[in-house]
Amino acid sequence: MLKSLKLSHLAAGAIAVLVGYTSSVAIIFQAIEAVGATQAQANSWLIALGLGMGLTSLGLSLWFRMPILTAWSTPGAALLVVGLKDVPIEQAIGAFLFCGALLTLTGLTGWFERLSQLIPDRLANALLAGILFQFGLSAFTALNDDTTLVALMGVSFLIGRLWFPRYNIPVVLLAGCLWAGLSGSFGDLQQLDLSLSLPVPVMPEFSVPVLIGVGLPLYFVTMCSQNMPGVVTLRSAGYKPPVSASLTVTGIASILLAPFGGYAFNLAAITAAICAGPEADDDPKTRYLASATAGVLYCCVGLGGATVISLFLIAPKALVATIAGLALLSTIGNSLSHALSNSQNREAALITFMVTVSGISFFGIGAAFWALVIGLVVNQFLTNRTETNAPASAPQVR
Repeated sequence: MLKSLKLSHLAAGAIAVLVGYTSSVAIIFQAIEAVGATQAQANSWLIALGLGMGLTSLGLSLWFRMPILTAWSTPGAALLVVGLKDVPIEQAIGAFLFCGALLTLTGLTGWFERLSQLIPDRLANALLAGILFQFGLSAFTALNDDTTLVALMGVSFLIGRLWFPRYNIPVVLLAGCLWAGLSGSFGDLQQLDLSLSLPVPVMPEFSVPVLIGVGLPLYFVTMCSQNMPGVVTLRSAGYKPPVSASLTVTGIASILLAPFGGYAFNLAAITAAICAGPEADDDPKTRYLASATAGVLYCCVGLGGATVISLFLIAPKALVATIAGLALLSTIGNSLSHALSNSQNREAALITFMVTVSGISFFGIGAAFWALVIGLVVNQFLTNRTETNAPASAPQVR
């Protein structure tokens, strides 16, 4: 295996890890803040997430000889930012365990195909767009905080979209960091923590409203907006991914690492495409070495969780908000486009989106759950009305 390892494998794996972290670690950081975790617990979250992605990617890639890359649930993290406000961390861990159990059950029983049909695709996309909307908006509201920095990152983003779309987000982050460094916007570098972090377990508590309002939407969002695109990515690259086995492995990893902050793991899509494409290797049979390399690097980065956290503590808030918003911009646009592309029952998707953005909460259950419930009811009602009011076909003349 080592004899087959190429520089292209190492480069593809490194780029996948870089894109994976720079595109969404800011959202993870906000989710950690939302639950009120201590510094030690925050470090533990990043250790668990890094090791979870690394070990599952490495194991699945080597076992099935496919470029199977896993990731933390980015939309799930965005959901946690909204859903975990005023929720004790012990109850949050209980919701993570509940989500992990559902993911494992899905893999063991082969429910994936049936579950994907329970929620119409346009409603799932509308829910995702609503969850991520505030993060995309943050890239523009940050203009008030640091106009020059955000404008520079915006220009870099536009240039990158045209000339180097694969490396767009890392380049935008690099441009923002360089400007922030030159302008003295970074905090005290003495706060940078280079120590090796240790995992900190939290005993879970189970609250029915939190399980329904956080755990269940986290499961749905992870399945609909993460696992489905992940499967499609591998199939588009010419592979037949072991869907049930992959879901079982990521589900078990979620259960084992939930007490340490590993809230949900799933098949990757964007980063998996980097490892599964011809840039990683001309030979599809050895591209799994790229995802295996990414797995090793994820483990290494995960062990440096304290350093990652401290980097974001000294970084300008405008930098963090802008990189998160720009990284999710295309996801929001694509989700809205798919949600509203079909004129039939478009209202159901739009209502799902609006309810999610509204942030409403009833009985301690967050907006994401109510958006799904209301969207499904509206969709079913409009579908039945459309079928009832459809004109009868004209009788054939013989």
